[in-house]
Amino acid sequence: MSLEAVFTTFPRLETPRLILRQITPADAPALFATFSDPATMEFYGELPYQTEDEARDLVLRQQGWYARREGIRWGITRRDDDTVIGSCGLFKFDEAGTYAEAGYEMNRAYWRQGIMREAFSAALDCAFTTMGLHRVEAVTDAMNDRSQAFLRTLGFTHEGTLRQRFWFRERFWDECYFG
Repeated sequence: MSLEAVFTTFPRLETPRLILRQITPADAPALFATFSDPATMEFYGELPYQTEDEARDLVLRQQGWYARREGIRWGITRRDDDTVIGSCGLFKFDEAGTYAEAGYEMNRAYWRQGIMREAFSAALDCAFTTMGLHRVEAVTDAMNDRSQAFLRTLGFTHEGTLRQRFWFRERFWDECYFG
């Protein structure tokens, strides 16, 4: 399978405990549970969702990214329960198909159980082995120590910090770049 094939048929990824699958409109309530949590959204760059309609809009945006070959976002479920408990994916592919940026989030009830490490490792394996990417990048808020530590455990290296990169919640935020 190549990058082209990934955007022809959505790849389903499986790990010992998890299934990574395409997100559908039926997942909006589960996504709302994640995206409405202030702790989950603290460093996400958006305010916590107030309505389930915002989660439905997110599903439609993600489906549009995939249809336009701009990004792929997997819903993370446990093998014994099809409820989406988080997601991870790749976006901002370069024209040559050699690199992409990665993103992820997890419902707070599932933090610190190794779930995102297992899921994101499968996504990275797909990125490098199946899609043939040469590089994956990730951007975190400079104050998001948990996300930075997580990336380091997966082999990412901090490559630099852009100071006062964007305005959000009445202040400028620094961004750390990892590759």
